[in-house]
Amino acid sequence: MQLIQVAAVALNQTPLDWTGNLKQIQSAISTARADGASLICLPELCITGYGCEDAFFSPDVQRRALHALQKILPLTEGIIVSVGLPLFHGGALYNCACLIADQRILGFVAKNHLAGDGIHYEPRWFKAWNSPHVSQVEIEGQSYPLGNLIFECGGIRIGFEICEDAWAARRPGRDLSQAAVDLILNPSASHFAFGKQEIRRRLVLESSRAYGVSYLYSNLLGNEAGRVIYDGATLITGNGALLAEGPRLSFQDVVVTSAVIDIDLTRMNRARLVSFQPDQQGQSERRVVASFRFPQIAPDPAIPAAATWETSQAVKAEEFSRAVALGLFDYLRKSRSHGFVISLSGGADSSAVAALVWLLVKLGIAELGLQTFRSKLSHIPELTQATASDDLVFRLLTCVYQSTRNSSETTEQAAAHLAAAIGADYLKLDVDAIVEDYVELLSTALGRELNWNTDDIALQNIQARVRAPGVWMIANLRNALLLATSNRSEAAVGYTTMDGDTCGGLSPISGIDKAFLRQWLQWLEKSGPSGTGNLPMLKLINQQEPTAELRPQASHQTDETDLMPYDLLDWIERAAIRDKHGPLDVYRLAQAQFPDYQSAPLSGWVIRFFQLWSRNQWKRERYAPSFHLDDENLDPKTWCRFPILSGSFEQELEELRAFVDQEGAN
Repeated sequence: MQLIQVAAVALNQTPLDWTGNLKQIQSAISTARADGASLICLPELCITGYGCEDAFFSPDVQRRALHALQKILPLTEGIIVSVGLPLFHGGALYNCACLIADQRILGFVAKNHLAGDGIHYEPRWFKAWNSPHVSQVEIEGQSYPLGNLIFECGGIRIGFEICEDAWAARRPGRDLSQAAVDLILNPSASHFAFGKQEIRRRLVLESSRAYGVSYLYSNLLGNEAGRVIYDGATLITGNGALLAEGPRLSFQDVVVTSAVIDIDLTRMNRARLVSFQPDQQGQSERRVVASFRFPQIAPDPAIPAAATWETSQAVKAEEFSRAVALGLFDYLRKSRSHGFVISLSGGADSSAVAALVWLLVKLGIAELGLQTFRSKLSHIPELTQATASDDLVFRLLTCVYQSTRNSSETTEQAAAHLAAAIGADYLKLDVDAIVEDYVELLSTALGRELNWNTDDIALQNIQARVRAPGVWMIANLRNALLLATSNRSEAAVGYTTMDGDTCGGLSPISGIDKAFLRQWLQWLEKSGPSGTGNLPMLKLINQQEPTAELRPQASHQTDETDLMPYDLLDWIERAAIRDKHGPLDVYRLAQAQFPDYQSAPLSGWVIRFFQLWSRNQWKRERYAPSFHLDDENLDPKTWCRFPILSGSFEQELEELRAFVDQEGAN
């Protein structure tokens, strides 16, 4: 029996942070070595960071990446390490994994299939490696092979699938299996999305079974470049069985997951596969043979158990809490902001954002401990004296309630009680006089009194807009990051005031629909994430009907009266935008989905959605950066593009109206 210990690593990297990224890589190698690993797989593009965007084209980036690679070599004495970096060769850029064995570069494997959908734009920078041949690349006077290489180190065959390679229909794994590789390494930059881990786990398990190999999957971790959150999922499988799975959404910078694999058992199981057809030609051009001595080790049957929250019935709520908390934490420390400011209205959206900052502190301290948590935020001198989580929240989060005559006592009390419950600093501003000054100023200039019958939208918007300068000023005074509080449902139909409630440097929930946010707040009120507890006072928020509180209280304004029922709005958005159905098809599908609604209001809501969607693309273009949390994001910079100017579905809506009229006639 030939046993080797391997390690899959999750790293929290930052684009173009040469010192920080190298430090994390050094720490990962040191930790894995101390654990007994002799082969280590680091994530995709971990030297530069994955999200370098057009900076990949900088010659200086290439030089610095190769310089960092040279610094890694001395760290690999007696071990094998895979590290990711961009490589310029033959006039093109390639996304590569470099395999190093005992301080020697053995070669570079270039990615075959580039991620070019959704949030990924790899074809903008890189070329796919489609050649069956091996090239030679010159680095500091040395020549190294580049291509779809198979490495034979100490008699053990190693191949690569780099992230997207494993998700493609014509993936390299089939050829690697025929070449009788023992171990496939998959260095990835696989973004977080709700429910994705189960798909990822099935993919890796089935890969090891179908190809008769051991499979090592590493991944990035945290909020790397601002919008994308990586969950740090690491997996080690063999013969279709899970050998090890690392924790997800960790606040650590480096997470090492190790396992012992049985090379002989893998080979015998592959030999039993009827589907296995060995490559009789040997493809000697692709093979890189290197001497290496794997140490003798003892069997280790232990399989680390998954975190309890991973198996929770409320796993989506758990994922949301932990992903956004980690995203906010990384954004805070990487932007070197000194805290957060929220315009807390006492409604669901702003309360959710405030609660997420509270969870950032609770979850971070639970994993890291108070001292380490503070050390990761050492750029904030105000935290040095904090001795408890509530004290940290107070120093990190400022909540500002800004009232007008249209604000209710209900929302004011809800905002004040929530701030107190989570330990945030709380300020109350009365901006009514400022609103009246603007109304009087414009009335004088126009020569008429503004009124709610003729000037409804303008009078609503000015209340939201005058709140922005004050809360921005507080953020400036505290060197803090202003968080916008708009959700995806509002973004879809433009139910927001530009330069008002959209103000902020980061919009953490603009990728989340209103219906889920309300469910999540109810869950947080009664249960909360595993290990943190709940927030009972959210009952004051959850019992309210969502309202902007911009019209006089006598009008009893609610969001759903202004728009349509949120569950219907969110369903229409998915049908129209995610699934790309036209207005008539959306209406017919809605009839089946919502049989209790009459045709007149239902068709009216469908028409209203398409009109508002078209008119408000310019608003979505101006939203602050948001976190990508699922495949229903409306962010035009990362996921969902739509023309700012369009035909606004006029012809399509006329066809819908004609269909409804014909329905009525029959």
